[in-house]
Formats: sequence, C-alpha cells, structure tokens
Amino acid sequence: MTEPEKPQGPAGAVPYVPRKISGPVLMGVVPGQPLAVAHRAAELAFSLGVKLVCAYVDVTTYLAEEPDGSVEARPIDPDGIDDDIEGISASIAGDLREALGASGIDWSFVTLAGDPARALGRLAESTDASVIVVGTRERGLGARFEELLVGSVAVHLTHRQHRPVLVVPLAPHSRRQPKAGR
Repeated sequence: MTEPEKPQGPAGAVPYVPRKISGPVLMGVVPGQPLAVAHRAAELAFSLGVKLVCAYVDVTTYLAEEPDGSVEARPIDPDGIDDDIEGISASIAGDLREALGASGIDWSFVTLAGDPARALGRLAESTDASVIVVGTRERGLGARFEELLVGSVAVHLTHRQHRPVLVVPLAPHSRRQPKAGR
C-alpha cells in the first residue's frame, strides 16, 4: 500500500503550517497613558497564553557602548534638568501593578533608553515578542506638534521591524456622538 501524497502548493512549494505563538506581548508605556492600552495588551497576552512585557522608554537618555562591551544609558544633556527617571519608572510600575496585579497575567516592567521605536524594536527582537502594542497619542495641538517633530512610534515600528504592531486608539471620535448644539 502506498502513502497518499502530501499536498503541495504551486511549483512544489511546501504548504503553510501555522505555529503556536509563544513569544511575549510587548507593550510600550508612557507616563499618564490611559489604562485601556494595558488592558488590551493584557487581554491579548491572556488569550495567547503568553507573558506581557511592559516597557517605558526614557527619551532623555541614549545607549553608549563601553570599551569592555557593556552598554550604559547616558543622559542626552548631562547639564540639563535632572528628570526623576527612577521616580517616573516607579510610578508607571505602580500604576501597572494596580491595573494588572489581580489579573493573573504573568507580566514584567522594564525601562529602556533612547528612541522609543528603536528601543522597543530591540527589546522585541531580544525577547522574540509575538506582537508590539502601543497606544495612539492624545488629541490636541501639542500632540500634533510633537508628532510632526518626532513622528509616530507606531509608524516607525511598522517600518523598522517584522513583528505585527497593535495600535490601541485613545479617545477615538465616535460617529454616534451628537455634535454640540444639536
């Protein structure tokens, strides 16, 4: 008796076989970010059965490689205003503990340095993240000006690495809301 032939795609190509997602969900966090982003990322990690890695990127620092090969975060302006990075990170971690602590999700928090898109991309690569989750910017003139100057982290991520990026909308316009005065 002969075995049936395995189906092959065009020109003898091997058919696609899906693999189980096993890498963590990586979430970019900023101070004051609505919890909707953390909740959506936690739901995704829970649904996939993977860990959630939350990352804050300190844009006032950059990575410098030392002669011994170690990498150190250094301030962009050593004489500038001394932001309380440890305090900011501790505050974000506390907010995340409050939001995710009772969820049963396996999660962690890390502070990175440099350009947010590059830092998140490096962490995604080193952890073999399955997906990167970020929130949109708040609406307003300040956010638009900032995006004009530095660009969108989500756009940079989608153009600089191969992982899918989930963008969680913050304060989206609802088509069903009546306009003022109507």
